[in-house]
Amino acid sequence: MKNFSVQRKAKRLCVAVMAAAAALSAVRVLGGDGYRNPIIWADVPDPSICFDGENYYMVSTTMHTMPGGPIMRSRDLRRWETVAYLFDRLDEGTKYSLMDKDGETIYGQGQWATSLRYHNGKFYAWFVCNGQRAYIFTADKAEGPWRLLSRPDYRHDGSLFFDDDGRVYVFHGSGNVSELKEDLSDFKPGGMERQLFVRDADEQGLLEGSSAFKKDGWYYLMMISMDWSIPGRLRREVCYRSRSLTGEWEKKVILETNFCGWGGVGQGCVVEGPGGEWNAMIFQDRGGVGRVPCLMPVRWVDGWPMLGDEKGDVPSDESRPYEDASGWAGSDDFEGGELKLYWEWNHNPSDVGWSLVARPGRLRLINVRTSPNIFLAPNTLTQRMSGPACAGAVKLDVSGLKDGDVAGLAAFQSDSSVVAVKSEGGRKRLVMSEMKSVFRPHTRRVTGAEEIEHESVALKGDVVWLRIRADFRRGQDWAEADWSEDGVTWRRLGVRVPLRYDCGRFFTGTKFALFNYATKSIGGYADFDDFTYVREECE
Repeated sequence: MKNFSVQRKAKRLCVAVMAAAAALSAVRVLGGDGYRNPIIWADVPDPSICFDGENYYMVSTTMHTMPGGPIMRSRDLRRWETVAYLFDRLDEGTKYSLMDKDGETIYGQGQWATSLRYHNGKFYAWFVCNGQRAYIFTADKAEGPWRLLSRPDYRHDGSLFFDDDGRVYVFHGSGNVSELKEDLSDFKPGGMERQLFVRDADEQGLLEGSSAFKKDGWYYLMMISMDWSIPGRLRREVCYRSRSLTGEWEKKVILETNFCGWGGVGQGCVVEGPGGEWNAMIFQDRGGVGRVPCLMPVRWVDGWPMLGDEKGDVPSDESRPYEDASGWAGSDDFEGGELKLYWEWNHNPSDVGWSLVARPGRLRLINVRTSPNIFLAPNTLTQRMSGPACAGAVKLDVSGLKDGDVAGLAAFQSDSSVVAVKSEGGRKRLVMSEMKSVFRPHTRRVTGAEEIEHESVALKGDVVWLRIRADFRRGQDWAEADWSEDGVTWRRLGVRVPLRYDCGRFFTGTKFALFNYATKSIGGYADFDDFTYVREECE
């Protein structure tokens, strides 16, 4: 009966999202290769892919969310599912758990640009946390368990590389290479440490996001390139190559396209498949949804890995639907005692601040410390929003709230759209507001939050259904909030809120968020039931 109820809710949500999107113009995409890009229309930046002879595995950047370093698996590079995480939490100080007394956080920091490799029957992953040492994890199976192998010194945007002669390197920065010990326990004393090339006059801007590989005796190093001082210059992917790590390097632009009018491409990687075919996964900034990976073939031209189709464009077949999202985003009825792999906490969670067994079939968020705003609140549970349009709805029981508690659903970003129940003086109000984080310049400190309440209604009972709908088509980027007293009849609450991608603060795409925080005293709780996730493509 409960599953049937979830299906009915999904159908109602689907109809609502489809109706909201009906008047929107279709995204212009280029002629294609049997699939539609972006291959994942969600925030999956800095992709790194390896192939173990049977499956492709991809890792991406998750920064401040925990668990982090999601491992996705695919048979065909098109349909992906999350199967594991590299780590459950990162403990590098109180800011990783939103417990710093000065409000310091790891928004826009944390785990960055992981490099994933399969070598001699084992999997390896390298990443850094900004300002911290690097992490190297290893596993016998990509599905885990993963274990921490070592903590070498920091190297920016490192690409792990196993050479044919058994030596191991990390390519990093703007064309640097450092040699690791063969057991990857640390950097090798007296090993190679050098700048591989001097950038030419056309390459004086941003140059980072290393992805190194070797083919037919050539060393290749792909990087993202952007020069903000040149008007009209698209961000692009460049490649350097050399016959030797100590020899001369030459450069070629391998992808430069204004795909769908979004203004250039980001970093990514190439991977060789079982039949000797090569493909690339390159991300593109897409506004409020974040950075989305796009799949494309590699055309080998005079020994260069040229990306895209024959015209140098990102291929996409608009006659096809977007790939199914159910492997990496979706609904959860909170049964079974475990959260689904879709979910990640905002910073490290407090383990005593949430439960799936206190009230079986519900997610209970318990206030274990006070917080001035949602951006410093512990135990906010998130998952990626997705394009072209999506909706998330949840049933919320607020009977356990204490005075000063705030619980609800958000389109969570540095500027968030929030629909929440506020417990005030023995009464409860349902409020739709914009919450804008205030950061101290050039730091990760949240110094406050600007709240604009757009509408509120008195809540008659302790159970309410909340919904947020979002559209990420070009020229849209907005979220709207609805509420219901019975889960059937929905009413709009508040206003349409613009969604933005802000690299100066969160540096991530917008996420659905379930939250409960206390502004006065601890001990209050909120119960969430039947979170339903619907994309615009549903039937």
